[in-house]
Amino acid sequence: MIRRLIVCISLIFAVNFIEARLPNLEGSDVCEKISEIMNAHVKYKKLDSTLIERVLRNFIEELDPMKTYFIKPEIQKWLSPSGEIFGEIIEDYAHENFSHFEAIHDKMIEAIARRNIFEGRVDKECLPVPIPFKEFAGDCWADDVDALFDRIGMLKSVLLQSSEVFSDERRAKFFSRIVKQRLNYEEMVIGDDMCERKKFMFSNILKAFASSLDAHTMYFTPDEATQFMIDVQRRLFGIGVQLRDNLNGFTIVKIIEGGPACLTNKLKPQDRIVAIDDEPVTGMSIGEVVELMRGDKGTSIELTIVREVLTEDDVKVDETFEIDLVRDEVVISESRIESDCEAYGDGVIAIVKLHSFYQDQNHSSEEDLATEIEKIKAEHKLNGVVLDMRYNSGGLLSQAIAVTGLFITQGVVASVKDNTGDVHHFRDFGRRMIWDGPMVVLTSRMSASASEIVAQTLQDYGCAIVVGDDHTFGKGTFQTFTLDTTHSGDVNSKGEYKVTRGMYYTVSGKSPQCEGVCADIVIPGVFSQKDIGERYESLALEGDSISENFVDTMSDLSSLQRLRVKQFYGLDLQLKIDTYTAHLEILRGNSATRINKNSTYQKFLLMLKDSSDVDDEIFKDNDLQLTESVNVIKDLVFLTHVT
Repeated sequence: MIRRLIVCISLIFAVNFIEARLPNLEGSDVCEKISEIMNAHVKYKKLDSTLIERVLRNFIEELDPMKTYFIKPEIQKWLSPSGEIFGEIIEDYAHENFSHFEAIHDKMIEAIARRNIFEGRVDKECLPVPIPFKEFAGDCWADDVDALFDRIGMLKSVLLQSSEVFSDERRAKFFSRIVKQRLNYEEMVIGDDMCERKKFMFSNILKAFASSLDAHTMYFTPDEATQFMIDVQRRLFGIGVQLRDNLNGFTIVKIIEGGPACLTNKLKPQDRIVAIDDEPVTGMSIGEVVELMRGDKGTSIELTIVREVLTEDDVKVDETFEIDLVRDEVVISESRIESDCEAYGDGVIAIVKLHSFYQDQNHSSEEDLATEIEKIKAEHKLNGVVLDMRYNSGGLLSQAIAVTGLFITQGVVASVKDNTGDVHHFRDFGRRMIWDGPMVVLTSRMSASASEIVAQTLQDYGCAIVVGDDHTFGKGTFQTFTLDTTHSGDVNSKGEYKVTRGMYYTVSGKSPQCEGVCADIVIPGVFSQKDIGERYESLALEGDSISENFVDTMSDLSSLQRLRVKQFYGLDLQLKIDTYTAHLEILRGNSATRINKNSTYQKFLLMLKDSSDVDDEIFKDNDLQLTESVNVIKDLVFLTHVT
C-alpha cells in the first residue's frame, strides 16, 4: 500500500532529520532497547546474520534514502557483509560498541563533502532531461562517481520541472528551502558536537534495527512518538485529507469523510498540493506540512493545487488552482457507519457501510450497526444484508468480536498467539443475534485487521459469502506501543517503540496474515489492481495457522473460569453451515455474466488494466462493485427461497 499505505514520508531528505529533539541515547541505551524489542517480538529473539544484514542496509538507507550521497563500492562490504563482519558486529554489540556503524557514518561525512562539490558543478552544467521519479527510488546506489553526478543532476532537473507551476518569487523560495533542508540535514550528520552526532547515529541504529524485524515494528524519536500518538488518537489535519509525498508536491490520496475538504467538495483525490498560504511546500518535510495545515477551528487556509485535466482534444495537462478552505474538526463519527436499503421481492436488501471498529462513551460499532439493522427490520421485511467494509482498515478487536456476534449464535471468533507461544481465544457469548439470513460481506484490498477478522470468521462459519477484490489487505499481526496512546502522557526522552507481539487467527485456525481474506466471488473495484497489502511489504512476517476451534474446548481457560462460563456458554455454539456456499457456483456464473455484459463495467476494468488508477469522478454516482454485490445477494436470497 504504498509503503504503509497513506503514510506520508519525506523522499528528498531523511525523515529523521525533522526539526527534532534528538533522543538522549548512549550505547547502553541502544543495547537495552534492542533487547526489550527482541524479548517482546513474536519471531526474532537474538541478533543473527540475517538481521544484521538487514540492519546494515536499513542504516545506510536511513542516511541516504535517495541514494544521492554514497556510491556502491564504498558501502558494498556492508551491503553484502562477510562472516567476519557479522562476528565483529555481534562482539561489538556485547560490549555496547557500534564501530561498523560509526565507520558508515564517517563514510557519509566524506560523501557529503563530495555531494557539495557536485552541487556546484551541477548548477553550472547543462541539466539532463527529467525522468520519472520512480527511477530515483530503486534499490541500487550509483556504481561510480560519474553515475552519482548524473543522478544528482537528474534529481535537480526533476525539481526544476516541478517548480514550473510557481511564480518567480515562489520558485526562489522553493529552491532556497531545498538547499536549506539539505544543508541542515548534512550539518546534523556532520555534527560538530560529538555528543549530538552520536545521538543522531544511535537513533538511526534503533530505527534500522526495529524496521529490520518486520513491516510494523518501529522505533520513534520523541517528536515522532508524539506525532504517532496524535494520529492514533485521530486528531487529524485541519482540513481532513491524507497525503503522499511525491517529490513534486503532496498528493491527496484520500479525502476523509466529514472533514472540511469533503464537505466543500473543492478538492479531489490525486490533486497535488504545491503551496499552503502562498508558501511552497515542495521539498518540505512532512512535519513542516503538518504544522502548516493545522490551525485553530474557523481559520482559513489557501491551498495551491495542481490538477491533471483533459483538454477538448483529450490531452492530459496540468492546471493550477487556488482553493480556500476553513479549518475545522474532522468529524470521524459521522462517517463511521452508513445504511441504505434497496427494494427486492416482498422486502428490502439492507446495505450497511461500516468504516471502522470503534467505541467511545456514546457510540460503538456494534451498537450502531445493530441499531441500523433493527431500524430497517422495523420498517421493512429484511430479505438480505450487504455489509460493506471496503474502506475499513480496522480498529478495536473487542468491537470486531462484538460485531461478528451480531450474526452468529455464540462461539470462538478470533484467537491470538503471542510472543510466548500461548494461544488465547476471544469468544462471542451470544448476547444477541440480529440477523441469521442471507448475507454478503463486501471487502477490498483496503480492508484490514479487525475487518478481516469479521469477514473471515463469518466466511469460516458459512454465515456470509465474501465478495469484492480478490483478497483483503492481509494484516494478521498485532502490535503494542510503549507509549499509552489513550492519554497524553510524557514521551520518553530516549524514544518509544512499537513492536509486533503476535498474530491473529479466526475460528478456522487461519490467519489473514499476508494472504488476506480471499473472496468467494471476485468483483473488481478501484483497488483491485493496486499493490496494496501486507504481501507487498519486503519484511512481512509469514502467515501461520493453528488448530480450528469450531468445537470450543475452552482449554485456554482455568478450571474455575470454565465452570463459570459453562453456565451461559457452549449450549448454542454456532455450527459451521453450507446453506449459502452451496450456491457459489451459480452465484459466480451469474456475476461473471453480468459483469461481462455491462459496458460501463468493462470500461472501468479497461481503465484499471491500463493504469490501475481510476478517476473516481467518472464512477462516483455508479458504484459498480457495490451494485454487483447487491445483485449477488439478490441471487442468494432467491436461491435460498426456492431450494
